[in-house]
Amino acid sequence: MANPFDNQAHLNADTRTSNGTPKRQRRLFQSTLAIGLIAGLMGACAEDAPVTQTPSGATNVQTEDVAGETESYIGQVVTVRSEPLEVVDDSSFTVGDEQFFGAEPILVINASGEPLLLPEDDDVEVQVTGEVRNFVIADVEQEFGLTLDPTLYTDYEEQPVIIAQSIALAPEPGEITSNPEQYYGETLAVTGEVEDIQSGSAFTLDEEQLFGAEDLLVVYASPRDGVQQPLPAVTDGEDVAVTGVLRAFVVSEFERDYDLGWDLELQEQLEAEYSNRPVLVATGIYPSAIPED
Repeated sequence: MANPFDNQAHLNADTRTSNGTPKRQRRLFQSTLAIGLIAGLMGACAEDAPVTQTPSGATNVQTEDVAGETESYIGQVVTVRSEPLEVVDDSSFTVGDEQFFGAEPILVINASGEPLLLPEDDDVEVQVTGEVRNFVIADVEQEFGLTLDPTLYTDYEEQPVIIAQSIALAPEPGEITSNPEQYYGETLAVTGEVEDIQSGSAFTLDEEQLFGAEDLLVVYASPRDGVQQPLPAVTDGEDVAVTGVLRAFVVSEFERDYDLGWDLELQEQLEAEYSNRPVLVATGIYPSAIPED
């Protein structure tokens, strides 16, 4: 199957104000605390941070790990999840964790070959997979065929950068089920707690953030015209990250497009409960690096 992040879309015009200035410019990440204090804080967090492997072999980490322990990640391919903090230009933006006061934002350069896709909602996160480097504008321009305005990147020279191979929207399960229309057909990266396992290929992600929001159905199935996918093992209560495409659950369409392997009883049960509701058709499932609250 193709890379789960291959479906990208143009940066929505709504992310800019009427004079063309990116709205996210108003959300500059402020550095206010002493460098020595922050270095100690970030180092301590990095020691306890969970590190897992994504299906592509990338190290699944938190943004503060990369910011606080940059040298440990130089040359590694990592996956991070964060709210975009500031749009730099059409090829880049910054990410970071505003809970860690004074931590510098991390520059992300879009080298995926696809248009940059960022969420319209300021509260929705993105998931980025790419190589960590020290940013040198001339090297990046030459290697990836980009033309970057040096006046916009002065503050980022020799600072950590993630050269993104893939970028995906990363809403919460409840954000999806509350307003699925804005996500249908999009490639998403969703984290949550496994709940209500229907079979080895169908379960829900528990929604705990939004009051009244519903859990999100996840189906892991092989396309009829693609390579058979081995089913990943998931357990009830496990925190996982799921990548995939959001669709409305129409059984006839799923039978046409996927090799489901469901018996009649399970098919009728899922159809009765989830018909025409959003379902995330998973292309990858792996342990989440986001710590429990």
